[in-house]
Amino acid sequence: MIHNQFEFDIRCEWGEKGVSLLVPISDAIIIVDIMSFSTAVTIATARGATVFPYKWKDNSRVDYAKSLKAELAGPRGKGKYSLSPLSLMELQTGNRIVLPSPNGSTLSLSTGETPTFAGCLRNAKAVAKAAQTYGPKISVIACGERWKEDDSLRPAIEDWIGAGAIITHLEGKISPEAEIALTAYESSKDNILTILKNSSSGKELSVKGFASDILPIATLNCDDVAPILKDGAYINNQANR
Repeated sequence: MIHNQFEFDIRCEWGEKGVSLLVPISDAIIIVDIMSFSTAVTIATARGATVFPYKWKDNSRVDYAKSLKAELAGPRGKGKYSLSPLSLMELQTGNRIVLPSPNGSTLSLSTGETPTFAGCLRNAKAVAKAAQTYGPKISVIACGERWKEDDSLRPAIEDWIGAGAIITHLEGKISPEAEIALTAYESSKDNILTILKNSSSGKELSVKGFASDILPIATLNCDDVAPILKDGAYINNQANR
């Protein structure tokens, strides 16, 4: 197929369509949703927690969390845990969290049997190395955001930069799409915090009162963890090898 970058080892694409195209020809998939699903999963699993992605934000999530004897993460600023990275810093081994997300969770749960990882700036090196133990064909998926008017994909520069940070640590023949993501990261890596603060997604967080979330999101390679999806939950792959 023309659009699936099949002749390359390292691929990069956007959203649900990207997942559907690349899953059949990939040894592993890395889901990148910097603000904030994959960052939240990285922080949680680095502290020993188990994270259950959930794509629905309706009341069904309450029953789902109860069925798992897990704590349901709420909207930012409401409840003990949420997609806010700062809310997850005190998690400990044994904690179980259901994390609803229309982007990161949805894509995570659409990869079938293909080994699936959550990647961000905080674990870019660790997740790249872990994913490539499954084989040379790695697809990095930038989730993007959603336009409120019609729920269509809004490409988000933070996910493209995050994808590029991960691609830096992957070995193999790189597709043009992956090369452009890599270039985006290389051109911004010395100024990531400012770029993320001034991005559309960063300004949205600031307007909502969560500007403090951006620093932990922008911190590079501080977590040696590769969250992998096993039986519907992200766990720390580094601790389960």
